[in-house]
Amino acid sequence: MAKSKYEYVKLYETDDRLLPGCWIVVRLDGKGFTKFCELHEFEKPNDLRALCLMDEAAKAVVGEFQDIRMAFGESDEYSFVFSKSCELYGRRASKLVSLVASLFSAAYVRFWPAHLPDTPLAATPMFDGRAVLYPADSTLRDYLSWRQADTHINNLYNTCFWALVQSGKTTAEAHAELRGSLSDYKNELLFSRFGINYSTLPERFRKGSVVIRQRVTVQKQMPDGRTKQKERLEPVVLHCDIIRDDFWRQHPELLA
Repeated sequence: MAKSKYEYVKLYETDDRLLPGCWIVVRLDGKGFTKFCELHEFEKPNDLRALCLMDEAAKAVVGEFQDIRMAFGESDEYSFVFSKSCELYGRRASKLVSLVASLFSAAYVRFWPAHLPDTPLAATPMFDGRAVLYPADSTLRDYLSWRQADTHINNLYNTCFWALVQSGKTTAEAHAELRGSLSDYKNELLFSRFGINYSTLPERFRKGSVVIRQRVTVQKQMPDGRTKQKERLEPVVLHCDIIRDDFWRQHPELLA
């Protein structure tokens, strides 16, 4: 078949293939989620329903793309780690980012009624995405450690901030009191003034969410009425420390 005379326009497409042999991290962030959270009256400092919804959307993405080794999420962001050997869509950044972002957004809307049944969705949730390459296992681990450390820093600040606001201070006064303070001061503030031991708060809030695949046992109903058990790999959500070596020793397959 003869080529169309219009086919030359393909020359304007940019080659955005990602370098081979590198870990690919597709990171999503909620767009305008401060207003989105206020509109839907999310609980402060953490809304467990909304966080579970984020995890459910992440599981949908991990379940769809077998090249994803793991994912890490906090607040309104999620990072998806594609293997170094990934050849999905020719490693084109635009393809990977757009597919992950669109599937995540669609899953977020799809699972909303299950997690927030009494809160009608009043705005369209949007997530921007980017693809970043990490050449070595150690660099990838440092990236994930950075995100988990950020989870702790943000959550400690927000826990203090909202405790102060809910005690009667204005937002400006709360920000002023916490400005430049160290973690020791914040921990002491929570315990001495509000009776909150930060270390006993749920790990989901303090350490974020980790999605990996694990073997789970599922039951299948047979035509003759018998129940058959079968093992398969399914995305599961963990709330644990991924900075120390213990996690990586327990899951060597993630970097294999």
